This record gives sequence, structure tokens and C-alpha cells, in this order.
Amino acid sequence: MVLAWTIADFRYRFRIRIAPIPLRGITFFVVGGVGTLTLATDLWIAEQWPVPRGNLISTAVWQAVLGGCFFVTFLMWAWFAFIKPPRFGPANAERFGYAVYFAVLKGDPSELAVVADEFTSSAANVVHYAAPKHRNSETRIRRVDAYAQDLLLLISDPRFCRAVIAKSPGTALAVFREMETQSKYDVPVGTFGQNLISEAMTNRDSFLFHETEGYRTGLMGYLKPLSQTIFGNYRIVESAGTLLDPWHDSKWDAAQWAAFSRIALLALKGYISHGQGQHSSVLYRAFGYIENSPHDLYKLNGLEGSSWEDDARQRLAVAVDFLKEAVAELDQAPRQYAPKRVRDRHSSRRTIHDRIADAIFEIIVKASSVKSPRTLAWMVQHNDVWGEFFNFSSLSGPAGKIIKFKVRRRIYDAILELEKFGNYQSAYLLGLCLNVMGLSLREHGHDLDTRALHRVVLKWTQEHFLELHARDPWVAEACLLDGLTLDETNRRLARESGLGRRPSPSIAFLDLIPPQTLE
Repeated sequence: MVLAWTIADFRYRFRIRIAPIPLRGITFFVVGGVGTLTLATDLWIAEQWPVPRGNLISTAVWQAVLGGCFFVTFLMWAWFAFIKPPRFGPANAERFGYAVYFAVLKGDPSELAVVADEFTSSAANVVHYAAPKHRNSETRIRRVDAYAQDLLLLISDPRFCRAVIAKSPGTALAVFREMETQSKYDVPVGTFGQNLISEAMTNRDSFLFHETEGYRTGLMGYLKPLSQTIFGNYRIVESAGTLLDPWHDSKWDAAQWAAFSRIALLALKGYISHGQGQHSSVLYRAFGYIENSPHDLYKLNGLEGSSWEDDARQRLAVAVDFLKEAVAELDQAPRQYAPKRVRDRHSSRRTIHDRIADAIFEIIVKASSVKSPRTLAWMVQHNDVWGEFFNFSSLSGPAGKIIKFKVRRRIYDAILELEKFGNYQSAYLLGLCLNVMGLSLREHGHDLDTRALHRVVLKWTQEHFLELHARDPWVAEACLLDGLTLDETNRRLARESGLGRRPSPSIAFLDLIPPQTLE
């Protein structure tokens, strides 16, 4: 049975290797000693050599002692290999550490899956004994604490994390749950969490793609055990530091970005409930990753056959939905401390409202790069982005109103930069505003949130566009989307509307004021 356990199955070899006593060495000497004494006894009896006189020990008792030694050794193997597998602790810290080290060093996926599964039962002890990652360099720590800390760094290996995601997700659940249970957050799990999430994003069968919504995945979608444990506790997210810092994020598709957005939203909920007054570098970076997810949206510019199936537009929709849900979560916060205008981009007065406003602004900037064909530009700029944030009473809660004010202010400030120097980002933004809001004010409609912005943009365009065109014609040309043209003869902008629904589309005009007239 010992041979069967140790040769046929790696699990039992691993358990024997991490036993608190040197079981393999003990077994060798016990079996060797019992075998030698048994042969010697049989030979002694067969040759009828002299034996001590008296009743100190009989042949039967002697054989029972030898058999008992052999049987006790077998029971120890059964106990550690099957009945009560060893767990990490002071007695086996070194053996446990080296066993995991050699398994990771070898990198066999099947063996790593076993080690990951066996590690689950020791997670509580490892977290308990792990030395803090931020400690005084002069402080001496115990051997067991050092080994526990090294184990948390050792399981951060990408191959081990891949095995955890594929075969033993309960290992990750155990580690982070014990951090929460023991309120021990200052342990080195940052790299482990980062590689874990990166592998989970790569594996489409991981918990990130199953813990979505209850109506799709059943009970796991409602409970979200792994996602909620890891990201629902903001103290874990903040102390780990890199849980929301993915590797190779630019290669993700829309489904992967949707999974990342879900865990980022869980972290935001934890941040709001924990207290939103403090700066969160983790969440701020996560917003940056999501706002840059449709980084290649400009490639749709000029494509006649582009449709909703394009992954770039789907990634754009994921980013927009995330920002809307983030604002909705912020609306539920009991305290809305956020100054409406903070001029200094690095001011300590900036809050999470400013970061969300920045992200919405960047999304609008990316949408402004799609200028043709006219139908595609309208769908991307108005339907996919502008209408989601500003029309039909979108973002109408207390936080939403603050954030929309900040976004409008940033858009107008960017357009004002065209007075100082020509830049294409501001030019694209001006073109987007003229495209989605039109060349004339409307008395009625769903644009109450943008009417003030619309008024000042039209006024600025009337007073400064011809000056911009004379000073920097290339930048002025960048303001004009497909369907928006400059009539230099009549000094006006013309914009076709209707998008092909009418036999002859209507044309709107905006009269422009020459610079010398203003003077």
C-alpha cells in the first residue's frame, strides 16, 4: 500500500513529504531493522544457537514486537497520507516550503494542481504566520513566519496561478477569506492576486466569466463567492495594491473587459462603503485601464462596413456601461463631498467624482476620432457615447449631476485651448459637439443637461472658427466631420441631417463672424 500510494499518486507523495516527522527516513530504518531482525531470528532458531535463560521475552512476544513496529509505521503512513493530511505549521514549515518550491520549480501542471488543492487546507496557517510585507528591517522573525511569507511569494508564480484558476479556485478563496477573517491585510499577496486575475482573464472558464449575473449562471451569479471575497473587501484590494493591474490588457476583447469591469465595480462598491474620502490609487489606475480599452476606436474612421459587431465598439460599450454603473453606485453614497470645480489636476481636493469625470471625458475624446462615414460617426459619437451620458435623463442622481458638470467644463476648456494653439484633440471635440448637438439650439428635447454647453460652443464657433481656419487650416479642417462643411463664400458652417432617412436631407447652417468684425 505504501508503494501504491507513493508511486502511483503524487498527492500522497506530497503529503508524506510535508509530514512533521521525517517519515520516509523512519520507514526505511524501521523496515530495514525489522527485516534484518526477522531474518536473524529465523536463522537463530533454525541453527538452534544458544539464547539467554529465563522468561524475559518469548519468541512469540519478540515476533509481536517486530510486527508491531512494522504495523505502527504503516499506520503513520496511512495517518499522514490519507486520514489527516499535514498542514503548514512550525513543525513542518521547512519541509512544506521545500515541497512546494520543488513542485513550482518543476512546473508540471498536474502536480501543481495537486499542490494548489493541498495548499487550501494550510491557507489559514500560512496567512496566520506570514510576516508583514512592511516591517522593520531590524526586526527578527521566526523561521515559521519567514517560510509562510516565502510561500505567499512562491505561489505567485504564473504557472501555479494558472493551476489554481483551472483546477483549484478554492485555494484563492481560502487565502483571501483568511485575510479577511483574521483581519491580516499586510501580507505579500499583491503579485499572487495580480497573476491570479491575469490568468483568470485568459481562461474563459474561470470564475470571472461564471460569477456574472444570477439569471445567467444561477446561484454562483448571485453569491459571487470568489469575486466578492477578493474584491468586495476594499482593504484587501488596497493592501494588495496590484489586484486591478492586469498584464497585457491591450490584447483583451470585449468579453474580457466586461469581466474586468465587473470586478472593478465590486472594488468601487467596497471603496464607497469603506469611506470614499481617501485617495485610491488602485481604483484610479483601474479607471485608466477601462477608459483606454477602446484605444483603437480610431481605426473605424472611414470604414464603410463597420457595424456593432466590431470589437472596438463593443469595448467602447463596456467602458460606457461601467462608468454609468460607477456613477449609479456613487449616487447611493450617503455623503457627496465633491467640489464642482477643481482647477488643479493634481490638487488634493480632487475626489472619485473627478476621476470618473476624467474617464468619461477620455471616452468622449476617443469617440470624437470617428469622423466618417456620417452614419458611423453619428452612431459612435451620439448613440454609443453622448446619448448614454447626457440624453434621456442619464446620470440624473446627485453624483451624476456633479460629474456631468465636470465633464461639460472639461469639454469647453479643451475647446478654449484652440484660441491659444491648434491641437487635434480639441478640434475633434469641437466637431463632436457640433455633430451631436447640432448647429442650432432647440427649445424642447432631451438635451437640458447640455443646453448651456451647446450655447457657449455655438457662440465660440461663430466668433473663432474663421480665425482658426485662417491661422491653422489643418486643425480647422479636423473639426469638420463627414456631413459638416465650411461654406467659405457665405461664411457659414453647413450640416446635413437625416442620415439617409429622407429623399433629400435637410441642411442646417451656422453663420460665422469674421475676426475683423469682432474687433
